[in-house]
Amino acid sequence: MSSPTTRSFASHLPFHYGWAVAIAGTVTTFACLGMGRFALGMLLPSMGHALPLSRSEMGWISTGNFIGYMAAVALGGRMVARLGARRAIVMGLTLVGLSMMLVSRAEGFAEVLVLYILTGTGSGAANVPVMGLIAHWFGRRVRGRAAGFVVSGAGAAIVVSGILVPAINTARGAEGWRLSWLVIGAIVLLAAALDWAVLRDHPSELGLEPVTGGDDEERQRRATAATSSSPAPPAAALSRRRVLAHLGALYAAFGFTYVIYATFIVTTLVQERGFPESTAGWFWSAIGLLSLASGPGFGGLSDRIGRGKGIMIAFAFQAGAYLLVALPLPGPFLYLSILLFGLALWAIPSIMAAAVGDYLGAEQAASAFGSITVAFALGQIIGPALAGRMADAWGSFAGSFAMAAVVATVAMAGAAALPSPSRH
Repeated sequence: MSSPTTRSFASHLPFHYGWAVAIAGTVTTFACLGMGRFALGMLLPSMGHALPLSRSEMGWISTGNFIGYMAAVALGGRMVARLGARRAIVMGLTLVGLSMMLVSRAEGFAEVLVLYILTGTGSGAANVPVMGLIAHWFGRRVRGRAAGFVVSGAGAAIVVSGILVPAINTARGAEGWRLSWLVIGAIVLLAAALDWAVLRDHPSELGLEPVTGGDDEERQRRATAATSSSPAPPAAALSRRRVLAHLGALYAAFGFTYVIYATFIVTTLVQERGFPESTAGWFWSAIGLLSLASGPGFGGLSDRIGRGKGIMIAFAFQAGAYLLVALPLPGPFLYLSILLFGLALWAIPSIMAAAVGDYLGAEQAASAFGSITVAFALGQIIGPALAGRMADAWGSFAGSFAMAAVVATVAMAGAAALPSPSRH
């Protein structure tokens, strides 16, 4: 339970305390996903050269992170039930911060791999419950806006890491990557402390109601429960399973392709295209800045034109981004690639979160999203390991980006085949 001091503070804020929870949630995704996962793309070139690491080993380090993440996702429900969301988030961020700080002392591939698996485990342990908190603190009418705000933290971290890591490496030279891991780990621990101070598992702990969580939403919840209380006919249940598998396959394709680009684009720019690390860092920051609008922008677009068409357009952006890096084109085409990737980076996760509700109903949306997230995680596990092995065999990441472009194009066709939600 919260102290009287915390209750008094919450009651005197000029806004509902739920928005303080949303800000803390944004800090969580900034730390657990942005710093815990996406900073790796900036750290790999200098770390890979210093240890040294093969392209295949770089890929396995990235894959190890997602193995840890998927393990945490699988156990997330039990962990939250036992510990509560706030404790689970803080424990997850603490694991992320400490494991990243220990990577700064690593001397070889095996140590980095084991520690980065732990980083992924902590990331999943923090990210899954923070999205669940939004459902408790925000009513239906503002829940999507609050969730989009929380997800934007990862994009902000891409901006920060793109500036921070090259600056540290310039100041410290060949061993700058070690200080970068140390500093980033310390930032994550600060985020854990802030979350402990701000987050609460439920508005009732502070004597509050959810944001817009009044009578209108309660009536809607009861109406939904009443209409979904009877079991679905066998044909309808089969149809829903097919749609869930369809969405899962598309989400897996996104996980497989985007992570290849996110993991290896900076390494490709530095080692294969001859860009200075500082310039590549600015490119990486530009991706993060562009991505801040991708979730709300594409989510709103899919509200107007439909989920399938929205997913098709997002995959078209991404396929173009991958192909422009795969081909031996002049520099300006790389800028266009970065523009396309950044604009669509968080598009598909946002659309998927809405789509499961459209197809499966509000009562099943949470469990359905968990199911397709497992498929998404599997795609993330396979993508970097396969891309790194291909790059070792061919001496370049061009083939890996071409493969990502092909998979994204196939997924675009798969999105076109999504049935209308009205038939479910």
